[in-house]
Amino acid sequence: MLLMLSSSGPRNRLLRASLTLLLLLWPLPSAGKKKLYIGALFPMSGGWPGGQACLPSAQMALDLVNNRTDILPDYELELIYYDSMCDPGEATKLLYDLLYTEPIKIVLMPGCSSVSTLVAEAARMWNLIVLSYGSSSPALSNRQRFPTFFRTHPSATLHNPTRVKLFQKWKWTRIATIQQTTEVFTSTLDDLEQRVKEAGIEISVRQSFLTDPAVAVKNLKRQDARIIVGLFYETEARKVFCEVFKEKLYGKKYVWFLIGWYADNWFKIKDPAINCTVENMTEAVEGHVTTEIVMLNPETVRGVSNLTSQEFIGSLMSRLGGKNPEETGGFQEAPLAYDAVWALALALNKTVAPLKARGRRLEDFNYNNHDITSEIYRALNTSLFEGVSGQVVFDAQGSRMARTLIEQLQGGVYKKIGYYDSSQNNLTWNDSDVWIDNKPPADRTVVIDEYRYLSQKLFAAVSVFAGLGILLGIVCLTFNIYNGNVRYIQNSQPYLNNMTAVGCMMALAAVFPLGIDGHHVKKPQFPVVCQFRLWLLGLGFSLAYGSMFTKIWWVHTLFTKKDEKKERKKQPLEPWKLYATVGVLLAIDFLSLVIWQIVDPLHITVEVWFTATRVCCCCWASFWLTRPNLSPPRRSMTIEPWGWPFTT
Repeated sequence: MLLMLSSSGPRNRLLRASLTLLLLLWPLPSAGKKKLYIGALFPMSGGWPGGQACLPSAQMALDLVNNRTDILPDYELELIYYDSMCDPGEATKLLYDLLYTEPIKIVLMPGCSSVSTLVAEAARMWNLIVLSYGSSSPALSNRQRFPTFFRTHPSATLHNPTRVKLFQKWKWTRIATIQQTTEVFTSTLDDLEQRVKEAGIEISVRQSFLTDPAVAVKNLKRQDARIIVGLFYETEARKVFCEVFKEKLYGKKYVWFLIGWYADNWFKIKDPAINCTVENMTEAVEGHVTTEIVMLNPETVRGVSNLTSQEFIGSLMSRLGGKNPEETGGFQEAPLAYDAVWALALALNKTVAPLKARGRRLEDFNYNNHDITSEIYRALNTSLFEGVSGQVVFDAQGSRMARTLIEQLQGGVYKKIGYYDSSQNNLTWNDSDVWIDNKPPADRTVVIDEYRYLSQKLFAAVSVFAGLGILLGIVCLTFNIYNGNVRYIQNSQPYLNNMTAVGCMMALAAVFPLGIDGHHVKKPQFPVVCQFRLWLLGLGFSLAYGSMFTKIWWVHTLFTKKDEKKERKKQPLEPWKLYATVGVLLAIDFLSLVIWQIVDPLHITVEVWFTATRVCCCCWASFWLTRPNLSPPRRSMTIEPWGWPFTT
């Protein structure tokens, strides 16, 4: 077309010149560029479907990197990716395809922790650097096991200092845990256990489950867990809280600590694996606290990609095509995937000059080339730049260092309540946490020692009746003594009748010390009261019952022997035999009480049942209470001297 224009007039010559200038100025980024391939695994489904947002985010970063003239000007990065479904088994097959299918990949980028563990452990055999955007397992911080692993997602152990700080802030010293049985959560919990031990906090219950959390949740309820740390993937979280709703393990007495990287509406998603409604789930999860790494820079700062965090979110929303972020897996982690691509691009760019000085190039990389891998490792290890997720820097284990965001679910919406910087031990708190009773719940069932005193009205009423009984006994005793010369009274053995009356009065008098509690005596004086009531009741019963028994026994023996009946009727009954019988019975009781008093005296102790009760007891109470005498078997007299109800 230009040749045709060149043969025409001035107007066409001007048009030809304009088109030529346009062609010269038009950027041709791909022309002459060598491609470097990145093998990536993005989980689009499964326990953590983070690829739904992380893949568009990584592609957006790649587009920007490939259009930059100051970063890898002679190269173009291309992403070759598969859906790992967050499944190590599926990832094994896909890793094989990535490694044994052309072209050669210079870096691997897995997503969730279980897949990253598999990929990172195998990568060293192919001299491959692994850069993850969504792995939080503490186990991945092991440099001997994963020597070429880096991640822009901080280790899950970064949550633990924040949790411990919150336990201390809310004055909790007793917690419980429930975890899904996977390496990422087991290693996180091991780290938490060590940290809370150092802080003087007890893990009273530690439960785990593989697929069904029903038994684990029931055990938490049975063992009175109140402050509960839950470590599981999002799909299992729905199962757990369905069981939590059934067991009523939520509300004002409980606080749950969860991972913050679930989708914002994770509890509203309909899941065929559970039989709870959205309303049930919303009720059960209300008020729980989450800790999450700060994944989006809260400040308006233009980083290495020349985008602020808010501009990045706007661009990502455009790429998602208007999808609801709350229903898009990995939306919170998308900045980490974006910064992972930039970290890789900057590291590769940093290796160009050192490799060129040694006569090597990035495109010369193969799975046997250790030198190029070492250069990429050094470049990544010294990364330091401002990304949309904040400052990107790796520690000695290849893990990202960052602040922690603390949120609470309030009215079905997550609200920010603070930040924690573990490196500075700085907790930024905005006092927006909400509690049902306007204060954090207790970490255990609070045992309050409440003194319950004997009702004084009841004591007075019983004492009046006992006093009337004693008065009646005095009247009977007086009547018996006054009319002692009357024949009928003489024939009824008046002295035995008098002993019966005295015994009854002693037993009734025991009502008064039996009703004595903390209103009347102090604790050091109470053993005397214990002994006094025991002697009164024991001797009074033996005297009264022994006298009646003696009369009945002698009358029985007198009239049951037929051969001696006439002889006995002629002989008068000798009173001393009656008195001697009563005396023997009383002496046995008296001797038993004396030995008891000397060998094993009563003392004060507290027996904790459903209610706490101070009781009078001794080491061999069962022996003393079953000693051979005429007293019927009876339980230890247990009186509450300081406020609890008494029992006998």
